[in-house]
Amino acid sequence: MQTLKRLTQQASSTRATLLSAQFSRHHEKLFLLPSQHLAQRSSNRFLDIYQLGNKAAIEKERARLADEMNRGYFADIKELEKHGGKLAMANKIIIPAMAAVKFPALEVNYSDGKTVKLPITSNGDIVDADKSAIPKVSLLCLSFRANSQAMVDSWSGPFIDTFSNSKDVQLYEVSFIDSWFLRLNLIKRLLLRILKKSNNGGKDALQKQTVYSFGDHYYFRKELKVLNLLTGYIFLLDKFGRIRWQGFGLATQEELSSLLSCTTLLLEEK
Repeated sequence: MQTLKRLTQQASSTRATLLSAQFSRHHEKLFLLPSQHLAQRSSNRFLDIYQLGNKAAIEKERARLADEMNRGYFADIKELEKHGGKLAMANKIIIPAMAAVKFPALEVNYSDGKTVKLPITSNGDIVDADKSAIPKVSLLCLSFRANSQAMVDSWSGPFIDTFSNSKDVQLYEVSFIDSWFLRLNLIKRLLLRILKKSNNGGKDALQKQTVYSFGDHYYFRKELKVLNLLTGYIFLLDKFGRIRWQGFGLATQEELSSLLSCTTLLLEEK
Protein backbone atom coordinates (compact mmCIF):
# COMPACT_ATOMS: atom_id res chain seq x y z
CA MET A 1 0.00 0.00 0.00
CA GLN A 2 2.80 2.37 0.92
CA THR A 3 4.62 1.49 -2.29
CA LEU A 4 1.55 2.39 -4.34
CA LYS A 5 1.28 5.71 -2.50
CA ARG A 6 4.95 6.55 -3.23
CA LEU A 7 4.50 5.75 -6.91
CA THR A 8 1.43 7.98 -7.06
CA GLN A 9 3.34 10.91 -5.47
CA GLN A 10 6.29 10.47 -7.88
CA ALA A 11 3.96 10.45 -10.90
CA SER A 12 2.23 13.63 -9.69
CA SER A 13 5.62 15.33 -9.15
CA THR A 14 6.85 14.30 -12.60
CA ARG A 15 3.66 15.53 -14.27
CA ALA A 16 3.97 18.88 -12.45
CA THR A 17 7.58 19.21 -13.60
CA LEU A 18 6.67 18.46 -17.22
CA LEU A 19 3.76 20.93 -17.16
CA SER A 20 6.04 23.59 -15.65
CA ALA A 21 8.67 23.02 -18.37
CA GLN A 22 6.06 23.17 -21.15
CA PHE A 23 4.63 26.39 -19.74
CA SER A 24 8.12 27.86 -19.48
CA ARG A 25 8.90 27.01 -23.12
CA HIS A 26 5.55 28.42 -24.26
CA HIS A 27 6.20 31.56 -22.22
CA GLU A 28 9.61 32.01 -23.90
CA LYS A 29 8.04 31.63 -27.36
CA LEU A 30 5.49 34.30 -26.57
CA PHE A 31 8.03 36.87 -25.50
CA LEU A 32 11.21 35.99 -27.37
CA LEU A 33 10.13 34.88 -30.82
CA PRO A 34 8.34 38.11 -31.89
CA SER A 35 11.45 40.24 -31.32
CA GLN A 36 13.63 37.75 -33.16
CA HIS A 37 11.09 37.64 -36.01
CA LEU A 38 11.00 41.42 -36.25
CA ALA A 39 14.77 41.61 -36.28
CA GLN A 40 14.89 39.05 -39.07
CA ARG A 41 12.25 40.92 -41.07
CA SER A 42 14.11 44.24 -40.60
CA SER A 43 17.34 42.62 -41.73
CA ASN A 44 15.67 41.11 -44.80
CA ARG A 45 14.01 44.42 -45.64
CA PHE A 46 17.36 46.22 -45.46
CA LEU A 47 18.95 43.63 -47.73
CA ASP A 48 16.05 43.84 -50.18
CA ILE A 49 16.32 47.64 -50.37
CA TYR A 50 20.10 47.42 -50.77
CA GLN A 51 19.81 44.82 -53.53
CA LEU A 52 17.04 46.80 -55.22
CA GLY A 53 19.26 49.89 -55.23
CA ASN A 54 22.10 47.86 -56.67
CA LYS A 55 19.88 46.40 -59.35
CA ALA A 56 18.64 49.84 -60.38
CA ALA A 57 22.22 51.13 -60.60
CA ILE A 58 23.28 48.08 -62.59
CA GLU A 59 20.39 48.42 -65.01
CA LYS A 60 21.16 52.13 -65.44
CA GLU A 61 24.80 51.38 -66.20
CA ARG A 62 23.84 48.62 -68.64
CA ALA A 63 21.54 51.01 -70.50
CA ARG A 64 24.33 53.57 -70.68
CA LEU A 65 26.86 51.05 -72.01
CA ALA A 66 24.41 49.85 -74.64
CA ASP A 67 23.72 53.44 -75.68
CA GLU A 68 27.39 54.33 -75.96
CA MET A 69 28.19 51.16 -77.90
CA ASN A 70 25.46 52.03 -80.40
CA ARG A 71 27.05 55.47 -80.93
CA GLY A 72 30.76 54.71 -81.21
CA TYR A 73 33.63 56.71 -82.72
CA PHE A 74 33.32 55.08 -86.14
CA ALA A 75 29.62 55.94 -86.34
CA ASP A 76 30.54 59.58 -85.64
CA ILE A 77 33.23 59.49 -88.34
CA LYS A 78 30.82 58.02 -90.87
CA GLU A 79 28.24 60.67 -90.07
CA LEU A 80 30.86 63.42 -90.30
CA GLU A 81 31.95 62.22 -93.75
CA LYS A 82 28.33 62.17 -94.86
CA HIS A 83 27.35 65.76 -94.01
CA GLY A 84 30.45 67.43 -92.55
CA GLY A 85 29.02 67.78 -89.06
CA LYS A 86 25.83 69.53 -90.19
CA LEU A 87 23.40 67.40 -88.19
CA ALA A 88 20.58 69.79 -89.06
CA MET A 89 20.12 73.33 -90.30
CA ALA A 90 20.10 76.05 -87.66
CA ASN A 91 16.88 77.69 -86.55
CA LYS A 92 15.70 80.34 -89.00
CA ILE A 93 13.67 82.23 -86.41
CA ILE A 94 13.93 82.67 -82.67
CA ILE A 95 12.35 80.00 -80.46
CA PRO A 96 9.41 81.49 -78.50
CA ALA A 97 10.09 81.90 -74.78
CA MET A 98 7.14 79.68 -73.85
CA ALA A 99 8.49 76.81 -75.96
CA ALA A 100 12.17 77.23 -75.02
CA VAL A 101 13.88 74.77 -72.67
CA LYS A 102 16.57 75.67 -70.17
CA PHE A 103 20.21 74.93 -70.82
CA PRO A 104 21.43 72.37 -68.22
CA ALA A 105 23.76 73.69 -65.52
CA LEU A 106 27.43 73.13 -66.31
CA GLU A 107 30.47 73.73 -64.13
CA VAL A 108 33.49 75.03 -66.04
CA ASN A 109 37.03 76.15 -65.30
CA TYR A 110 38.91 79.17 -66.62
CA SER A 111 42.58 78.67 -67.40
CA ASP A 112 43.47 80.57 -64.20
CA GLY A 113 41.67 77.91 -62.15
CA LYS A 114 38.56 79.97 -61.42
CA THR A 115 35.35 77.93 -61.46
CA VAL A 116 31.93 79.15 -62.58
CA LYS A 117 28.56 77.60 -63.37
CA LEU A 118 27.00 78.25 -66.75
CA PRO A 119 24.73 79.74 -67.82
CA ILE A 120 24.89 82.90 -65.70
CA THR A 121 21.24 83.80 -65.36
CA SER A 122 18.59 85.80 -63.54
CA ASN A 123 15.71 83.56 -62.40
CA GLY A 124 12.81 85.71 -61.24
CA ASP A 125 13.75 87.18 -57.86
CA ILE A 126 16.76 84.85 -57.51
CA VAL A 127 19.95 86.20 -58.99
CA ASP A 128 22.83 83.81 -59.57
CA ALA A 129 25.37 86.62 -59.94
CA ASP A 130 25.68 90.40 -59.69
CA LYS A 131 23.05 92.12 -61.84
CA SER A 132 25.75 93.91 -63.79
CA ALA A 133 27.31 90.55 -64.70
CA ILE A 134 24.12 88.98 -66.02
CA PRO A 135 24.08 89.13 -69.85
CA LYS A 136 20.90 89.61 -71.82
CA VAL A 137 22.27 87.16 -74.38
CA SER A 138 24.84 84.36 -74.14
CA LEU A 139 26.30 82.36 -77.00
CA LEU A 140 27.65 78.99 -75.88
CA CYS A 141 29.83 77.12 -78.37
CA LEU A 142 30.44 73.50 -77.33
CA SER A 143 33.37 71.45 -78.56
CA PHE A 144 33.76 67.83 -77.45
CA ARG A 145 36.74 67.03 -79.69
CA ALA A 146 39.56 69.22 -81.02
CA ASN A 147 38.56 68.74 -84.66
CA SER A 148 35.33 70.74 -84.09
CA GLN A 149 37.22 73.94 -83.17
CA ALA A 150 37.13 75.22 -86.76
CA MET A 151 33.35 74.77 -86.75
CA VAL A 152 33.04 76.76 -83.54
CA ASP A 153 35.26 79.52 -84.96
CA SER A 154 32.99 79.86 -87.99
CA TRP A 155 30.23 81.04 -85.62
CA SER A 156 32.14 82.89 -82.91
CA GLY A 157 34.28 85.03 -85.26
CA PRO A 158 31.40 86.84 -87.04
CA PHE A 159 29.47 87.02 -83.75
CA ILE A 160 32.33 88.90 -82.05
CA ASP A 161 32.76 91.21 -85.03
CA THR A 162 29.07 92.17 -84.93
CA PHE A 163 28.60 92.60 -81.15
CA SER A 164 32.12 93.60 -80.13
CA ASN A 165 30.89 96.80 -78.42
CA SER A 166 27.93 95.24 -76.59
CA LYS A 167 28.16 94.84 -72.82
CA ASP A 168 24.94 92.81 -72.71
CA VAL A 169 26.34 89.87 -74.68
CA GLN A 170 28.66 87.09 -73.56
CA LEU A 171 30.38 84.43 -75.61
CA TYR A 172 31.71 81.18 -74.14
CA GLU A 173 33.69 78.54 -75.97
CA VAL A 174 33.45 75.37 -73.87
CA SER A 175 35.92 72.52 -74.41
CA PHE A 176 34.95 69.20 -72.80
CA ILE A 177 37.69 67.03 -71.31
CA ASP A 178 36.54 63.56 -70.28
CA SER A 179 39.88 61.73 -70.13
CA TRP A 180 40.35 60.25 -66.63
CA PHE A 181 44.08 61.03 -66.79
CA LEU A 182 43.60 64.72 -67.64
CA ARG A 183 41.00 64.96 -64.86
CA LEU A 184 43.58 64.10 -62.18
CA ASN A 185 44.06 67.19 -59.99
CA LEU A 186 47.78 67.58 -60.62
CA ILE A 187 47.49 67.00 -64.38
CA LYS A 188 44.43 69.25 -64.55
CA ARG A 189 46.25 72.16 -62.88
CA LEU A 190 49.26 71.70 -65.17
CA LEU A 191 47.03 71.61 -68.24
CA LEU A 192 45.17 74.78 -67.21
CA ARG A 193 48.51 76.54 -66.64
CA ILE A 194 49.63 75.63 -70.17
CA LEU A 195 46.30 76.75 -71.65
CA LYS A 196 46.50 80.06 -69.78
CA LYS A 197 49.59 81.07 -71.77
CA SER A 198 47.74 80.64 -75.06
CA ASN A 199 44.74 82.80 -74.12
CA ASN A 200 45.15 86.39 -75.21
CA GLY A 201 42.59 89.04 -74.28
CA GLY A 202 41.54 92.07 -76.29
CA LYS A 203 40.05 95.48 -75.56
CA ASP A 204 36.53 94.98 -76.92
CA ALA A 205 33.53 94.88 -74.59
CA LEU A 206 32.64 91.43 -75.89
CA GLN A 207 35.39 88.94 -75.15
CA LYS A 208 35.52 85.31 -76.15
CA GLN A 209 35.74 83.44 -72.86
CA THR A 210 37.43 80.07 -73.29
CA VAL A 211 36.51 77.63 -70.52
CA TYR A 212 36.98 73.92 -69.87
CA SER A 213 34.67 71.33 -68.40
CA PHE A 214 36.31 68.28 -66.80
CA GLY A 215 34.45 65.08 -65.99
CA ASP A 216 31.83 62.66 -67.21
CA HIS A 217 29.38 64.50 -69.49
CA TYR A 218 27.16 61.61 -70.53
CA TYR A 219 23.97 62.82 -68.83
CA PHE A 220 24.66 66.44 -69.80
CA ARG A 221 24.88 65.32 -73.44
CA LYS A 222 21.68 63.31 -73.08
CA GLU A 223 19.81 66.40 -71.92
CA LEU A 224 20.94 68.38 -74.96
CA LYS A 225 20.52 65.40 -77.31
CA VAL A 226 24.20 65.58 -78.30
CA LEU A 227 25.01 62.42 -80.27
CA ASN A 228 27.97 63.10 -82.54
CA LEU A 229 31.02 64.22 -80.54
CA LEU A 230 32.99 65.28 -83.63
CA THR A 231 30.84 68.27 -84.52
CA GLY A 232 30.32 71.68 -82.90
CA TYR A 233 27.14 72.71 -81.08
CA ILE A 234 26.03 76.34 -80.81
CA PHE A 235 23.36 77.57 -78.38
CA LEU A 236 21.96 81.10 -78.06
CA LEU A 237 20.52 81.72 -74.59
CA ASP A 238 18.41 84.52 -73.13
CA LYS A 239 18.95 86.05 -69.67
CA PHE A 240 16.95 83.24 -68.06
CA GLY A 241 19.19 80.55 -69.53
CA ARG A 242 16.62 79.35 -72.06
CA ILE A 243 17.74 78.03 -75.46
CA ARG A 244 16.30 80.41 -78.04
CA TRP A 245 18.34 79.33 -81.07
CA GLN A 246 20.61 76.42 -82.02
CA GLY A 247 23.14 75.61 -84.75
CA PHE A 248 25.52 72.77 -85.70
CA GLY A 249 28.78 72.21 -87.58
CA LEU A 250 30.20 74.85 -89.91
CA ALA A 251 28.17 78.05 -90.23
CA THR A 252 26.65 79.03 -93.55
CA GLN A 253 26.03 82.67 -94.48
CA GLU A 254 22.29 82.20 -94.14
CA GLU A 255 22.65 80.63 -90.69
CA LEU A 256 24.95 83.44 -89.54
CA SER A 257 22.35 86.00 -90.59
CA SER A 258 19.76 84.08 -88.59
CA LEU A 259 22.01 83.97 -85.51
CA LEU A 260 22.79 87.69 -85.63
CA SER A 261 19.16 88.73 -86.16
CA CYS A 262 17.95 86.48 -83.32
CA THR A 263 20.61 87.95 -81.03
CA THR A 264 19.40 91.47 -81.87
CA LEU A 265 15.82 90.45 -81.06
CA LEU A 266 16.88 89.04 -77.69
CA LEU A 267 18.74 92.25 -76.84
CA GLU A 268 15.50 94.15 -77.45
CA GLU A 269 13.41 91.83 -75.26
CA LYS A 270 12.31 93.19 -71.89
